[in-house]
Amino acid sequence: MPNLVCTGATLQCSMGTTPATFAASGQAVSSPTPTGVVTDIGPASVPSFGMCMSLSNPQVAAATATAQNVLTPQPCLPVIAAPWTPGSARVSVNGVAALDDASQCACNWGGSIAIASPGQPDTTVQ
Repeated sequence: MPNLVCTGATLQCSMGTTPATFAASGQAVSSPTPTGVVTDIGPASVPSFGMCMSLSNPQVAAATATAQNVLTPQPCLPVIAAPWTPGSARVSVNGVAALDDASQCACNWGGSIAIASPGQPDTTVQ
C-alpha cells in the first residue's frame, strides 16, 4: 500500500544531483504534518535538486556548448506543468487527490521526479 506524502518528504529528480525536501500545501490528515496533494508542483513544494544535468534545459545546453560539448550542469530550477500522477484514489484533501509515494511528476527539462521517502511512512493509503 502506498504511503501518504507530507511536508519533509524526500524527492529525487533523475536529472538532478541532490535530493530535495517536499513542502505540502494541504492540511494535516493523520498527523500534525501537512499532507501533499497532486497539485503541489510549484517551487514552494518542489524546490531545487541542486544542479541540473539535462541538455533539454537551455542553461545546461548553453553552458555545455560553451565548454566544447562537455556536459556542464547548471543550477536546477524545476519547471513542472502537470500534476503528480496517479495520486491517491481513496484520500483527498479539500477535494484534491492526496499525494502518495507511488506518484511521480515530470520536469519540462526531461527529469522524472519521484518520492524517495514519504516523510511519514506509517500512514498508508488503504
